[in-house]
Amino acid sequence: MYYSKVEICGVNTANLKVLKEKEKAALLQKVRQGDQKAREELISGNLRLVLSVVQKFANRGENLDDLFQVGCIGLIKAIDHFDPEQGVRFSTYGVPMIVGEIRRYLRDNNSVRVSRSMRDVAYKAMQAKERLTGENLKEPTIEEISRDMGMKKQDVVLALESIVEPVSLYEPVYSDSGDTIFVMDQLGDQNDDSNWLEELSIREAIANLTPREKKILSLRFFAGKTQMEVAGEIGISQAQVSRLEKGALQKIKGGL
Repeated sequence: MYYSKVEICGVNTANLKVLKEKEKAALLQKVRQGDQKAREELISGNLRLVLSVVQKFANRGENLDDLFQVGCIGLIKAIDHFDPEQGVRFSTYGVPMIVGEIRRYLRDNNSVRVSRSMRDVAYKAMQAKERLTGENLKEPTIEEISRDMGMKKQDVVLALESIVEPVSLYEPVYSDSGDTIFVMDQLGDQNDDSNWLEELSIREAIANLTPREKKILSLRFFAGKTQMEVAGEIGISQAQVSRLEKGALQKIKGGL
């Protein structure tokens, strides 16, 4: 959704219907019985979920109308494959499916040339990831994906890394009250002898963080995990991870 408008793909987002969990559960049961009208109502009632995911990709310079349509495809796939018997909320299953569909679209439109064989391995890895996510209701590790594919871990990692969309140095990483941190702000110049003082300041600021905040920053910025992956590992919600991560960055910023 554009920040200055409420219409996307001809849909007035201000009028989007929001279904209650009981309504979703009832419609999902009807969908499993082949009720197409219930399927359409379930799609319409979850467009806000697609919108919330699309907003996370707003700073990539992509056409948000296109991303919204792609996200809707992910939503439809989630509805068609969701099993209510698993006892989890639909959004818990649907969000990764929508994100995966959008990421696949971005990879397919990547201007960087990648060999066909490596791209094929990457696509198979993504298919294995989606299948394992659906089976286990959680994102699989690289070890689980490589084992499922019968390939070496390093080959799978290399293939997946080769199709990752390049990130602009000016892409925002964190923003609070108008103060934005860009990717380039997190890159250091190892040839500058004056950096040792800044490094000491950063280390001192990090030392003042709580163990949980240190763990989250380590997983996010050194292990390269998503907030959802961190939430699963630590045992808290993604919203809590986001809040703690922002708080930790703010503490570091204040310490400098």
